[in-house]
Formats: sequence, C-alpha cells, structure tokens
Amino acid sequence: MEKNQIREVIARRVALELKDGDVVNLGIGLPTMVPAYLEPGVQVMLQSENGMIGMGPAPKEGEEDDNWVNAGGGAITANERAATFDSAQSFAIIRGGHVDVSVLGALQVDEKGDLANWLIPGKMAPGMGGAMDLLMGTRKVILAMEHTAKGNPKIMKECSLPLTAAGQVNMIVTEMCVIEVRKGEGLVVTELHPEFTREDVIAATEANLIFAPDLKPMRQ
Repeated sequence: MEKNQIREVIARRVALELKDGDVVNLGIGLPTMVPAYLEPGVQVMLQSENGMIGMGPAPKEGEEDDNWVNAGGGAITANERAATFDSAQSFAIIRGGHVDVSVLGALQVDEKGDLANWLIPGKMAPGMGGAMDLLMGTRKVILAMEHTAKGNPKIMKECSLPLTAAGQVNMIVTEMCVIEVRKGEGLVVTELHPEFTREDVIAATEANLIFAPDLKPMRQ
C-alpha cells in the first residue's frame, strides 16, 4: 500500500468505532483524519486539551485564524455551539471520565495494552502533553497506527520505550488488521485486511497474537 492509502484505511476503520453523540479526543497526526470518514448521520463532539469542545474541520488554506488551534498547534474551526474554556477545565473533563473515546498514535504498544507514544531516548521532546490523562480518563482508547516503522515492529511483547501509561489501550487499528486488547487473553485479531494474510501480520508483529475464531474481513 502507498502511504496515503495506509493512512486512509486506518482512519476509515477507526471512524466506524465512533457513535453519534460521542465526545472524542484526537491525537496529533493520523487521528485527526478520522472525522472525515464518519458515517452519514454520525455526529461527534471533538474535545481538545487546550480548552475546546465542539471543534469543526480544519479551515481552508488561507482562512486559518491564529486564535483557533488544537492542542498540537494545528488550525481548527469551531462548530455552532462550541464551547471554550481554560485548560484546567478541559483536563477536569478528561480526568472526570467525560471523554468517550480517545484516538491516539503510538511509537510502541505491547501485549498488556501498555503504550509508549511520546519519547524516543536521545531525541528532543516537548513533553508528554495530555496523553497520560487521556489514557487514564477515557472510556475507550483506540490506537490509529501503522503496523511497522521502517519495517520494524511497533506491536511488541513489551515496550522498550518510556511508557505513557500501562494497560489502558483497548483497540489497535493498523493497515493490516484490527486488534482488541482483552484482559486475561492478550492481543486478539478480530479483523484482517484482505490484502494481507495471517502470516503477513505475524511476521510484522513481535507480540504474540491470537486470531479470533470468527475472524472477519476488515470493515471499511
């Protein structure tokens, strides 16, 4: 698959997990593509750590407003009846369990649902941001991520990079498959993209995988 096709496949599949009325927080990068693929009639409320609920789509080129940005500094718009507030209130919403779904990227994830997504040792990083709070305070955490990085597995037996949080990931969506993180079982592959085989997925994954008895083609 081409890079753009990979990203679209992942974003389209993640979008199917979002339900009408969900409060959703999107991480930087690929997760921000997800709202473009929502099914007709599904409306979600996008929440940003820097103090907004009700974010709209990205503005057209040349129509950006420096006063309207998401937590990653990207240009945004505001939907009708959007609300803005300080970051303390925003994190109270997150920590209080009022965010239904967080969609995040990953550097590594492992068999226990541990996530590393903020630091590669030796490289400069501004900090963890709100990822730790989102992992701990959100009802469902979905990782939207490419299956490998430069051919190296990102789904590990155990994360080797500094953790963002332990045991909080519920689902992993890659261009190859959909994986559920099930307590007491491990990583269960529930859907497989038609372009890949079980052997392809196993070869690209360090972690142990369980293929569901009712394994289905990946929904799009």
